[in-house]
Amino acid sequence: MAQKLQTRSISAENQFTDSVELTGHFNISISGTWDAQVTVQRSFDKGSTWYDVAEWEENTQEYGLEVERGVYYRAGIKPGEYSQGTCNVRLSQ
Repeated sequence: MAQKLQTRSISAENQFTDSVELTGHFNISISGTWDAQVTVQRSFDKGSTWYDVAEWEENTQEYGLEVERGVYYRAGIKPGEYSQGTCNVRLSQ
């Protein structure tokens, strides 16, 4: 299986990685110097509706598990949750 990967350097509110379909174990990496809240979201309808899964306010290395097929993920900073800096967000499988 080819690696699924989305990355983005975020330095403003309302910015997200592109969505990526993830099934099984996947990685979430957030790094940089920033003051914000990064939210990981998932969608069951290919991105029409997004649901918050987790939030972080500091650098982290995490992993998740998605048991269903056809579920899309993205990560970023929602409106009103950014103060300063740049965070580097990576979703991979």
